[in-house]
Amino acid sequence: MTSPDVSTANAVSPDSGQHWSDQGAWKVADGIHRIPLPLPLDGLRAVNVYVLETDEGLVLIDGGWAIETARSVLEQSLRQIGAGFGDIRRFLVTHVHRDHYTMAAVVGAEHGAQVALGADERPALDLLRTGDGSSHEAILRGLVSAGAGDLVERWSALGSGAPDPAMWRYPDSWLEGDHTIAVGARTLDAVHTPGHTPGHFVFADTADQVLFAGDHVLPTITPSIGFTAPAPVDPLSDFMASLTKVRSLPDLRLLPAHGPVAPSSHARVDELLAHHEHRLTLSLAALRHGAATGFDVAHELGWTRHERSFGELDIFNQGLAAQETKAHLELLVARGLVTREETADGVVFALVP
Repeated sequence: MTSPDVSTANAVSPDSGQHWSDQGAWKVADGIHRIPLPLPLDGLRAVNVYVLETDEGLVLIDGGWAIETARSVLEQSLRQIGAGFGDIRRFLVTHVHRDHYTMAAVVGAEHGAQVALGADERPALDLLRTGDGSSHEAILRGLVSAGAGDLVERWSALGSGAPDPAMWRYPDSWLEGDHTIAVGARTLDAVHTPGHTPGHFVFADTADQVLFAGDHVLPTITPSIGFTAPAPVDPLSDFMASLTKVRSLPDLRLLPAHGPVAPSSHARVDELLAHHEHRLTLSLAALRHGAATGFDVAHELGWTRHERSFGELDIFNQGLAAQETKAHLELLVARGLVTREETADGVVFALVP
């Protein structure tokens, strides 16, 4: 879902002066470059990988999606700063989604670079590594729980086959709790920010006043909430608490995984918190018509910055919308405003009598 005031499709990044997804190694600060890598998706065109230079070699924040076009762009972009894959010493991966983790896993294994990932991503990797479709089946169960059982057959057709184990190897180290990481002469604050996924981390360099925000804080879109397997219990509550945690850090320049570099982490966090409070109000109002599932309530809401109707979304985004709406309703349950009942057709929510 996009921000109401800025379009990701048209956003120019100040470090390049060009569209944020344009290829290159764009200098963000001394010793830090942003490299956008292409994605095979209609919605998001690229993922930003950040390169930190040290005397011992390179540390990359995220790795991109392990597809040949992205690998080629990464190689060419590193060459622009006089480096190559053999110079990479470590990947700090913000979360387990394939557009962030899989290239790190593959290149790290090939060239001996260490890969670090949040410890709470392990259950997702456990499912992916079975190779038997367990992860996809868990996602489909999430659709049913959101009341979107009618979408399951069409979502099943979107499956990409058995996961490649090489892309989903376990990391060399697990990130646990808030802590500091030495990256050459830099010190990064590794901050656990569950919500988008359970093991999401952001990395703050308060000396250079930048925040490597992954998908936790995006400048022009709101990240999906809880789209992972196994399904988290109350991902929106986790996400909003994590936003508040990031808001307690100094106001930093925002270096997102998707979209342009932005001037203020505080400003964007405030917008995201306000956005979700507004969605909570709308979701609560929709239940005045009677008990409903997340899928039902999603039909009552507008989607994207253009306030499109639910029926205008493609099948994939209808599924995301249903699950995100369920996440809002689950938080309303936690706040004591709504009740929930497990049924064969999904979780049904109703106003507290």
